[in-house]
Amino acid sequence: QVQRALLALTVPLEMLQAVKGRMLQAMRKGLSRQTHAQANVRMLPTYICSTPDGTEKGDLLVVELCQSHVRTLWMTLLGDGNQRPQVTNKIFDMPGDIMQGKGEALFDFIAQCVRQFLAGISSPQHRLPLGFVFPFSCRQTRLDKAELISWSKGFSCSDVERKDVVQLLQSAINKQELSHVDVVALMNDTVGTMMTCSIGEKPCEVALVVGEQRASHVPGWWLLVGGLHWCSSPLLPADKGTNSCFMAEAQQVEMAEETSGRMCVNTEWGCFGDDGTLSDILTPYDQRVDQESSNPGEKRFEKLVGSLYLGEIVRHALTALAAEKALFIGSSVAVLGTKGVLKTQQVLEIIDNEEGMAKARKALEDLGLRPSERDCCRVQQICRAVVSRAAALCAAGLAAILSHMCQSRELDRLVVNVGVDGELYRGHSRFREILQSVTGLLAPECMATLLPSVDGTGRGAAMVTAVALRLAAHRREVDRLLAPLRLSRTDLERIQALMRREMELGLGQESNANASIHMLPTYVRGTPDGTERGEFLALDLGGTNFRVLVVRVAQDGIRMASEIYVIPTAVMQGTGEALFDHIIECIMDFQLKQDLMERVLPLGFTFSFPCQQLGLDKAVLLSWTKGFSASGCVGQDVVQLLREAAQRKQHLALKVVAVVNDTVGTMMSCGYDDPKCEIGLIVGTGTNACYMEEMQNVGTVDGEQGRMCINMEWGAFGDNGCLDDIFTDFDRLVDEKTINAGKQRFEKLISGMYLGEIVRHILLALVEKQLLFRSKPCPKLQTRDIFKTEFLSTIEIDGLALRQVCAILQDLELQASFEDSVLVREVCQTVSLRAAQLCAAGLAAVVEKMRENRGLARLAVTVGVDGTLYKMHPRFSQHLQQMLQDLAPNCTVTFLQSEDGSGKGAALVAAVACCGAEP
Repeated sequence: QVQRALLALTVPLEMLQAVKGRMLQAMRKGLSRQTHAQANVRMLPTYICSTPDGTEKGDLLVVELCQSHVRTLWMTLLGDGNQRPQVTNKIFDMPGDIMQGKGEALFDFIAQCVRQFLAGISSPQHRLPLGFVFPFSCRQTRLDKAELISWSKGFSCSDVERKDVVQLLQSAINKQELSHVDVVALMNDTVGTMMTCSIGEKPCEVALVVGEQRASHVPGWWLLVGGLHWCSSPLLPADKGTNSCFMAEAQQVEMAEETSGRMCVNTEWGCFGDDGTLSDILTPYDQRVDQESSNPGEKRFEKLVGSLYLGEIVRHALTALAAEKALFIGSSVAVLGTKGVLKTQQVLEIIDNEEGMAKARKALEDLGLRPSERDCCRVQQICRAVVSRAAALCAAGLAAILSHMCQSRELDRLVVNVGVDGELYRGHSRFREILQSVTGLLAPECMATLLPSVDGTGRGAAMVTAVALRLAAHRREVDRLLAPLRLSRTDLERIQALMRREMELGLGQESNANASIHMLPTYVRGTPDGTERGEFLALDLGGTNFRVLVVRVAQDGIRMASEIYVIPTAVMQGTGEALFDHIIECIMDFQLKQDLMERVLPLGFTFSFPCQQLGLDKAVLLSWTKGFSASGCVGQDVVQLLREAAQRKQHLALKVVAVVNDTVGTMMSCGYDDPKCEIGLIVGTGTNACYMEEMQNVGTVDGEQGRMCINMEWGAFGDNGCLDDIFTDFDRLVDEKTINAGKQRFEKLISGMYLGEIVRHILLALVEKQLLFRSKPCPKLQTRDIFKTEFLSTIEIDGLALRQVCAILQDLELQASFEDSVLVREVCQTVSLRAAQLCAAGLAAVVEKMRENRGLARLAVTVGVDGTLYKMHPRFSQHLQQMLQDLAPNCTVTFLQSEDGSGKGAALVAAVACCGAEP
């Protein structure tokens, strides 16, 4: 019979694996917004988004509502890694009638305790942050906002349920004329356990409470019972249940609105199994304990592992064995029918290897039993089985948490500290050993170090409060630093109006010279109509690489072949002759490989630099951008420079019929697929836009009929100072180090060439202000262009684990915590959002002008768009389109991504030109 009982109380490893899997399922159910209401493991957001980092300092106040008293605590942190906190405590006995009285009376009493406590320690009058430990079921929506769901533990105060308990306490404190005391955080004991175990640079990210917690004895605790005198007990009991919490990826906590970083989740795992998922491990003894409890069918997991119940499980097991004549033969066992006669503390003493047998005999004899040596031995076996099962089940739950963390962080191996409290953990080494070893077996991919907690309710609440203050101060500094980059709707509307004004100036013959936007005529008078046919060459020059293409336009579509050639930096910044000679050599190489040397094909030349176009095949370079500075080119016709290089190289089979920039090519490429495409947009290394303008508005070209594509060259918008007020110090630092300082100001706020540099300068400022990388020197971050714009695109990918962000930063020799990674992501998001919004403001000016030109109430138009920033950044296009819709509500704008606009587009310009030239 004893063996049968022991076997029933033993959970084999395979079953523990199953329990772990069920716990994981229950956790996911609790995290999901769709299934949260039906979840037994509630996974409640705590709105605690960080653990202590050791820099916390200052005076902190805590008030804890307990079952029979109110505890107050004062803690001073010195910013020394929280190694030597200075703590003072005081306990106030609570009159019994308050627990069932009016809610206002309860909170008034708590506030009076705070006032008397502060008066007794002669506290300073500076602002005092207060952490509130409120051990009841709440619906928390912020760290400092929580509505009581229901009372328990003998409390039933009126007019509190569904009210914000933080606000109730704050109002009561204000009535006590304690205006300098602010309630900044509400928490439970499990979270406090985690917070007290985080020391210096070793954060604790998981906490486990198993059984009764006790606050450590600190000299200076007081008890108020009619008057003041020393507390008679150095230790205060708390709940005897079980719970856990851990730092989850915030985006997985769907019940909270946080989407970045991490948030502590209070699992409330005591209710695990209330849906029957643990029925296959419940013994008859567990069923009887549940039936006798005040909440049958509820908290099934807690009733298997909580210290309130272990003594009861043993009692029922002994009762059953005695009824089977396996124990206490000849003794009256009626006393075992009395609930609560065997305490969990006694069970823990009995399983001790050295004194356990003696403790068993004493406990049984105290009950009036006459145990034999064999009885004592069997009782000890039963006690060990009950405690071992509790430890193993806790380990299964802990393993589920650890595996979830490892999976959600996309780690091969998780290394983590786990704070543990409760009499079961503290009370016996056997429980600790089983918890540690079984956790390792069930989650071999995780290495967990178990750390004992000290005063999780008191010091833990103080640490939560301290971290909240640190994060609030940190947030204020970050917001102040980033505020100039965050543009309001009014800012963007003003920029839209400025763009429109500069466009008008650029179009006017007399005002063009004073405009920052050149509004260059392209002599492209129409978009493709689908009748174009033939073979064409295209040359695409717009960056450090350039391409040569052959494009075949047929009835069944367009086919292309191309090759990429590199332009060495020495050639980019050498002489114009050397640059164009290099280009001709590459064209000849391509034609040779494509067997085109004997053929003269029309060539469309994509030249993506500011030019004044005097004809379709004549364009004078106004200025170099994108790192080019070849001499002897500015002020010259680039087509003529290309032709002269061809003559020098004796390559006579060159027929340049059109020169366009990449923006026009993008519009033409998309126009082949969508006749409504009348705007081209580039957002890549640089940025530019073009659109079809009414000829009557183009004062720089003769003619009134039809339309012409205008190359805006909007990258120079603001070069006349009209955008100076939105230029930040970071933008100025970037601008000063460019080869064209003071030029292309709009482009330097938007394009991929500069966004990484803006981010780098912001990160340096955050390090200097001790807001990032724990203020450690970051020599590599001092290197210009080390932070690539492609990092922004990667870092901002939705769902990208913080580990991957950390990895990107580690490649730059930046040792980033997860908080650092969250902040770096925020900086990247701020810079890229501003770029998208500025682009939208410019585009809004364009579409609104087109709509007004045509006298339409509503314009429907397509934008052909190209560029790595638009295509590769995960949010840029979404932000751009959303803001454009807001700024130009009377325009329906469709975006069509270009497929090789600069290559295919140039060939199509040539094709359209050739069709127009035919008789």
